[in-house]
Amino acid sequence: MSDKKIFRFNQVQNVESLDPAFAKNQNIMWHVHITYNRLIEYNENMEVQPSLAKSWTISDDRLTYTFHLRNDVFFQDNEVFANGRGRKMKASDVVYSFSRIIDEKTASPGAWIFNDRIDTLQPFVAIDDTTFQLKLIRPFNPMLGILSMQYCSVVPHEAVEKWGKDFRSHPCGTGAFRMQDWEEGVVITYRKNPHYWEHDSAGHQLPYIDGIKVTQVDSKATEFLLFMQGDIDFMNGIDASFKDQVLSKKGVLKDEYLQKIRLQKHAYLNVEYLGFLMDESKNPQKILLNKKIRKAINYGFDRKKLVTYLRNNIGIAANAGIIPISLQGYDSNAVQGFSYQPELAKKLIEEVKHETGSIPSITLLSNDNYADRCNFIASQLSNLGLEIKIEIMQPALLREQMSNSNAAFFWATWIADYPDADSYLTMFYGKNTAPPNYTRFKSAVYDQLYEQSLIEANDSVKINLFQQMDRIIVEEAPCVPLFYDEVMHFLNKRVSNWKTNSLNLLEIKEVKIN
Repeated sequence: MSDKKIFRFNQVQNVESLDPAFAKNQNIMWHVHITYNRLIEYNENMEVQPSLAKSWTISDDRLTYTFHLRNDVFFQDNEVFANGRGRKMKASDVVYSFSRIIDEKTASPGAWIFNDRIDTLQPFVAIDDTTFQLKLIRPFNPMLGILSMQYCSVVPHEAVEKWGKDFRSHPCGTGAFRMQDWEEGVVITYRKNPHYWEHDSAGHQLPYIDGIKVTQVDSKATEFLLFMQGDIDFMNGIDASFKDQVLSKKGVLKDEYLQKIRLQKHAYLNVEYLGFLMDESKNPQKILLNKKIRKAINYGFDRKKLVTYLRNNIGIAANAGIIPISLQGYDSNAVQGFSYQPELAKKLIEEVKHETGSIPSITLLSNDNYADRCNFIASQLSNLGLEIKIEIMQPALLREQMSNSNAAFFWATWIADYPDADSYLTMFYGKNTAPPNYTRFKSAVYDQLYEQSLIEANDSVKINLFQQMDRIIVEEAPCVPLFYDEVMHFLNKRVSNWKTNSLNLLEIKEVKIN
């Protein structure tokens, strides 16, 4: 394929499956996004767009979603079809794909997306070949966002039935690229789908390029060297040991790299935060149940300095609540978060000392990836009279501790499952366990607002509800929002027409290689 235009990138983490029903992390999501389509998509401005569904309507009671499907979409050519030629995609395929997600035999980690939301008798209905209906038991505003998730990709029953569990390595979708070969742990290659249905605004068929090659070198440092040698075209983020070599403290490429590579940054629906366990019966560090201490920690360190010096200005200091930039509801005027106010933090600490006699040391749990940030925060707080000890543990163990209410004070990161403020506000809904409610925060007022936001039809009223909840999060301080993240994409100069969105999905079907 040397004369072909092949887009090349590397993934450090192992890809466990290419089956949409198991698209539980970004590694898998990227591959599913390459091979499959969903009813709807979100563009780079996070606006909902037609995909397999060319249009849709929502009933007045907001319980029935009717999708009108395209009539010109075919599954990729595959041996499971007659004569090996892909057949037309129909509404019954959507019914099959969604039913498969909730089927206990599938054991999909995405089954939760429909839990307690869809009609119990006939949630998915094919009215005819081009009309699909989804029925809910109660209105649920984030439903379109849910349907854009990779779990909701449309698959053909023939391929699933033929391969069974091995469907994980024999993907077949309606997407712009079809898998050619997968040498597990080494490389995955794709060829363009010659019968792909989508065209650009000028009427040219997508994709523009001939294929994709994804290597699986498990070192971020080696990946950087491959990129600089021109062996791969794209890099998502950069190994920490090369960050200061390539980027200035302002987060732009240093002069010596400007001619060699391109850097694109985009808001990313990922928020890093410190969480406090709010369950009085479980938290052994009782001092953290004192709101003044939680607020002192929030006021007591410089988020802007953290982002500038430890992240080379990648991301934006969290100046509002938990809802990040680029989602409806974010407004730093309507929700005034915590700024660096050391004197106020010191005053709150002194008040607590006066009330309790002394403040014991506080232990913050983290994994090694975030140790530098934790040490920075601990150092600034020590200047104000708070002793913070950092305990480093393996990521899997930390998640287990957080899930079992054994983490009193912890570093966490939350990537949105779908582009809706609900994906963050659900983290503090009192009826949720962990995940997502790792803090075990409970507030009757918050819960009432949250439940109302799920069914509110008026957009401006719904946004107001989001902001009321976010203000409660700031006031009660069950967490310390640190920064709203940005994706950082490094590109070979031969790549153009690069697009992404706040979910950090790669739109390779529109990539051009010069």
